[in-house]
Amino acid sequence: MGDLTLIRHNAHRVDVDGHAMLMHVPSTSLFELDPIARDVFDLSRRHERFSAAIMQQELGTQHSPDSLADCIKSFLSLDILRDAATPDIPRKIVEVTEIPLSTIILNVNTGCNLACTYCYKEDLAIPSKGEKMQFATAKASFELLLKQGYDRDRLNVVFFGGEPLSNMPLIREVVAYAVPRAAEFGKTVDFSLTTNATLLTEEMVDWFNANNFAITVSMDGPKALHDANRKTVGGRGTYDVVAQKVRMLLSRYTARPVGVRVTLTRGVTDVIAIHDHLKYDLGFHEVGFGPATSGPIAVFNLDTDALKAVFEDMKTLGRRYTEAACRGENIGFSNMHQLLTDIAQGTKKAVPCGAGLGMLAVDKDGDLHLCHRFVGSNQPTYGNVDKGIDVPKLAAFIEGAQDRSQFGCKTCRIRSICAGGCYHESYARQGDPFAPVYHYCDLLRDWVDFGLEAYVRIMQANPSFFRNQLEPRMTRPNSGPSISPNSGPNPSPRAATGPAKEAFSA
Repeated sequence: MGDLTLIRHNAHRVDVDGHAMLMHVPSTSLFELDPIARDVFDLSRRHERFSAAIMQQELGTQHSPDSLADCIKSFLSLDILRDAATPDIPRKIVEVTEIPLSTIILNVNTGCNLACTYCYKEDLAIPSKGEKMQFATAKASFELLLKQGYDRDRLNVVFFGGEPLSNMPLIREVVAYAVPRAAEFGKTVDFSLTTNATLLTEEMVDWFNANNFAITVSMDGPKALHDANRKTVGGRGTYDVVAQKVRMLLSRYTARPVGVRVTLTRGVTDVIAIHDHLKYDLGFHEVGFGPATSGPIAVFNLDTDALKAVFEDMKTLGRRYTEAACRGENIGFSNMHQLLTDIAQGTKKAVPCGAGLGMLAVDKDGDLHLCHRFVGSNQPTYGNVDKGIDVPKLAAFIEGAQDRSQFGCKTCRIRSICAGGCYHESYARQGDPFAPVYHYCDLLRDWVDFGLEAYVRIMQANPSFFRNQLEPRMTRPNSGPSISPNSGPNPSPRAATGPAKEAFSA
């Protein structure tokens, strides 16, 4: 054996309640280190390079040569250890030759009956000046989705705005067209929308129910907090009407759980109070939070101190989530739920999201954007629903997004979960969709560590929570005896690439 060195950016250790957990960064696989693996890993951290002689000198009295050799072999297979003379392995860029769409987002109206102070939409207009998408454009959009999603069993159509309910006739037309058209190809279509809820009627709710829509409401919490930013065009707060509509919606809607999306802005940051009001007073199934840090009006954006305070509050709520999960309960905190899903399923991202790859957004003229957030911006478009996707142009973007090494992402321990962060957040804040969201980096690393700790604690107390709450995924066999899961069936299957396996079993 030649001299070995630890590839620090491929291994991240988190100790939780006496368990030495190691995240294999490239695959987001999580392992519990057995005593041999723990000692070898600690040795590799003490010595920049170490040889067989050093290992024998420091560990030879504690472990047999064969067990040490097996451990080294496991670490080498995961590229946690590497021959010190071996140069770093360049990240492979996956060539994009086609765009396998699963989702199309229809921006059905640029108009909105509210004038929320923090809105990022660059094409937003008041209702009288809003421009609605026509059915011919929506139809062509769905035909493009059918063409690009030819190998998918389920397709998704998302209605967005402005306020999508302000173009309800188009939504009805699209559903009436898409369902039988998809059936011709043996496919199912799912529909979803995000709404401010002010235009909801009982008849609409019943129609959405009959068509199995996934509905998300935008709302910012109790009256004083919601009314601070979510106002009518005339400047009046909207909490009273939204709360009334939400109660009606939740009393009638049975097709799917209804979630709520909260935007946290300066002065609207009481995560605990907002969650409890929306979850327990109004009855939403899940509450998700999105901090505003790059909106067009800087006074509403969270500064560094406010952002840190928000993450601390989210961790406080996350501890409540973890305690409840250990009892088999879900308190409906969607940020925590998504974080644990990424960990449990071994999320491995080359790009931050499906924008431009599995998903495209269509504006009123039929032009194709990376996602709904870019509609109306000065960023490039990537074809048109009538002419098709400009695949070479879009492929160049996706391939470029896979390599952010010039920004420092190459050695970040959460690169397979974050992959550089939201394109639009980077564009809005720094003018470059590839620039990492630096204002989030340290906080996101801490948030992922928090999630790792929560995952281990839930797995110890109630592993069935993951089987009941998270989508099961296939697992791969264990990589070797040196990194050992506890015995028993795997209660939280995850898709991990390479030789890595689910870290923790019942």
